[in-house]
Amino acid sequence: MYVYLMRRLFTMIASLLAISVLVFVIIQLPPGDFVTAYITELESQGEMVSEEKIAFLRRQYGLDRSPVEQYVDWILGILQGDFGYSFEYNLPVTEVVGDRVLLSIVVNAATILFIYVVSFPLGVYAATHQYTWGDYGLSFLGFLGLATPNFLLALVLLYLANLWFGTSIGGLMDPLYIDQPWSLSKALSVLEHLWVPVLVIGTAGTAGMIRRLRANLLDELNKQYVVTAKAKGMAPRRLLVKYPLRMALNPFIADIGNLLPQVVSGAVIVSAVMSLPTTGPVLLAALQSQDIYLAGSFLLLLAVLTVFGMFVSDLLLAALDPRIRLTSRGRR
Repeated sequence: MYVYLMRRLFTMIASLLAISVLVFVIIQLPPGDFVTAYITELESQGEMVSEEKIAFLRRQYGLDRSPVEQYVDWILGILQGDFGYSFEYNLPVTEVVGDRVLLSIVVNAATILFIYVVSFPLGVYAATHQYTWGDYGLSFLGFLGLATPNFLLALVLLYLANLWFGTSIGGLMDPLYIDQPWSLSKALSVLEHLWVPVLVIGTAGTAGMIRRLRANLLDELNKQYVVTAKAKGMAPRRLLVKYPLRMALNPFIADIGNLLPQVVSGAVIVSAVMSLPTTGPVLLAALQSQDIYLAGSFLLLLAVLTVFGMFVSDLLLAALDPRIRLTSRGRR
């Protein structure tokens, strides 16, 4: 198990290094850079910009250096806790994100918890009550959740809340707490508003997880060892928990790696629609203005979540299913 853990850690570090290179290259692919976009905006407002000023801005932002030098400075800074300088905000990236990272973590963690807490019992119920009205109802809700875009559900909830209750459910806290220091009342306000974005972002993930768990558990329930255990008189509940449910959890746990980036990427659009003070709107603005260090830091965060999620799922699968450890030991 120790060798298995070390190999996974080495793979995770190598993957993050390769992804950081790809992220930086992708940000550099669109024509121009931040200075180009900034000059275009000034010219659209009727302001003429001289070549000397353009050269000065490129030197000021370090865009006169080669992409390799820019990448090396960026990645070395990240290793020291410095995520670079935001051109658009004229502030360090860490100051730009501020509380947005904390709020994003709260929203995403609550969404993932919501997905697992809701989908696990419903998926088990749908599999153990196949072809009943409950199974049909959950299947219909699952297809509906998968087919409904997150931003559309957010717009519908915003409209219904305003129509029925005359209140706005946008944002993550009451307006009076915006830009205020954290306090107990501010935290309670966040919790009060949290259920709406969690419901919107987690709908598709919950629906998909229910369908996958139902399919995996049905496959296990139809295997020969289950039939044999039933014939020997094992209690249905004990049989379900001890054997088929444990085997069906493998894909359920393996989805952790895919679920984290899906939740974060889905939260980007929902945050823009619902005016949430999270990292989503800032990421969209950074990509549009080619603010390379700000956008690169966000994209690298998504990569870290993906790789870390896969690492956690690998460890949980190794603990849950001894066959994974045996296979790993046999290859050495």
